[in-house]
Amino acid sequence: MPNFSKPINRVLFLLCVIATGSIAGAFVWAFFFLMDKGITFFWATLPTLIGQAADTHLPGLAEGPFGFLPYPILVCVGGGLLIGLFDKKTGARPEELTTVMGKVKKDGRYNYEGIGKLSLAALLPLLFGGSIGPEAGLTGVIAGLCTWVGDRMRRFGADFRALTTIGTQAALTALFTAPLYGFVAPLAGTADAPQNAQGEVDIKLPRAQKTFVYLCAIAGALATFLLLGDLFGGGMGLPRFAGMEIGALEAALVIPAALIGCAAGWAFHTSSWASGKLARRMGERSVAKSVLGGIVLAACGMALPYTMFAGEAQTHMLMDSYLTIGAGALITTGLIKAALTPFCIEMGWRGGHFFPLIFAGVSIGYGFSLLTGADPVTCVAACTAGCMGAVMRQPVMAALLLIMCFPVKGVVVTIAAAAIGAAIPLPKAIAPAKLQGNAPTSPHRTNRETKEADA
Repeated sequence: MPNFSKPINRVLFLLCVIATGSIAGAFVWAFFFLMDKGITFFWATLPTLIGQAADTHLPGLAEGPFGFLPYPILVCVGGGLLIGLFDKKTGARPEELTTVMGKVKKDGRYNYEGIGKLSLAALLPLLFGGSIGPEAGLTGVIAGLCTWVGDRMRRFGADFRALTTIGTQAALTALFTAPLYGFVAPLAGTADAPQNAQGEVDIKLPRAQKTFVYLCAIAGALATFLLLGDLFGGGMGLPRFAGMEIGALEAALVIPAALIGCAAGWAFHTSSWASGKLARRMGERSVAKSVLGGIVLAACGMALPYTMFAGEAQTHMLMDSYLTIGAGALITTGLIKAALTPFCIEMGWRGGHFFPLIFAGVSIGYGFSLLTGADPVTCVAACTAGCMGAVMRQPVMAALLLIMCFPVKGVVVTIAAAAIGAAIPLPKAIAPAKLQGNAPTSPHRTNRETKEADA
C-alpha cells in the first residue's frame, strides 16, 4: 500500500510557506497602516482639535507656541516619558535587525515571549516622531510568530522549522519591497558569517528546491502587502524614482556625490560612538534618557522638520517639494538625520536605521543636484548608495537593497557609489568593533572602547 504521508506533508508545508509569507506581508502592512494613522492623529488631527495650527510643510510641526511650549516639544517629551516608563515597566526592547537575523541564522528560531509588548515597544517611538525605522522591532515580531507556528507544526516534519527563516525573508521583502534583498539578507546573516578576502559575506544559496520554497514565501508576502496597500492604502515601503538621465556631467559627479553621501555615513558612526558613550554614562535611567531623546528630537524637528519620523512618507513629500527648500537646508537635513537616528536609539527610542539613512541620502542627493545642476535622480542614487555603503560596509548588500528604488540604468551608479562608500576606511576612534555585514550597524562599541572595557 503506497505511503502518502510524505507527499501530503510536502504539500502541507508548501501551503504553510505561502501562508507564512502572506501573513508576514499582511503584518507588515498592518504595522505601517497603524503607524500612519497614529502619526496622523498625533501630528495633524490632535493639533487641530486643540486649536493648534498644523504646518503645511510637515504634519504637526505647528506654527506658533502651544501656551509657552512649542507643540513638538510637548509631543516628543511626552512621548519620551511614555516610552521610558513602558521600557521600565515591561523591559520589552526591540532588537536590531542584524541581531534578529543573526539569531535566526544561528538557531533557526527566535524567542516569541512577550510579542504583544514587543510590537507596542516598536510602534511607540514611531508615533511620537522618532527618527528611526520600523524594520528592527517588526522583523523580530514576525520571526517570533513564525517560530511559534513552526513549533506547533513540527510533528508534520522537520522542514517546518525553516518557517522562521522563511518568515524573516518574507518580512524583509514586504518591508522594503526589495525581493532580492529579502531573499539574500537572512541567508547572509551578520558579520559573524564567513567573509571572503574582500570582506564580503559569503552567501551560500540553498538547493533549488529550497530556493523555490523561499521564493513562494517572498511572492506571497509581496503580493499580500501590495494588495492590501491598493485596497486600503498605507504601506509605502521604499521610494521608487523614475526619469533618470545620465550624461557627461552626471558621470563626472558620481564620485563627489558618493563622497558626500559617505559623509552622512560618517555622521552616523560618529553619533553612534558619542551617543553610545553618553548612554552608558547615564546607565539604566530609561526615563531620563528617553525624555532627553525627545527634547533633542523636538529641537531638531523645529529647526529642520524633515529630520523627524522614519522617512518613508517624507521621501515622497521631498520628491514634490525639494525645489522649494534649498540646497543648504537639504544637505544639512540629511547629515543631521543620519546623526540623530543612532542618538534616538541610544536614548531608548529603539528602531531601525534603514529608512532614516535612505532618506538622509535622498535629501543630500537633492541638495547636491541643486548645487550642481545635475540630474536629481542620478544624484539621489549616488548619494544614497554612498551613505548606505559607508554604514553597511557591504556594497553588494547595499546595492541589493536599493536596486529597486532606481531605474535599470542606475544600477551601475548605485553599485559604484556603494563600493566607494564602503571602501573608505573609518577612523579607528569611531569604527565599530564588529562591522555588520548586511545592514546598518547597531549602536556599538568602538575598537578603542572595547579595549578600554577589557582593560
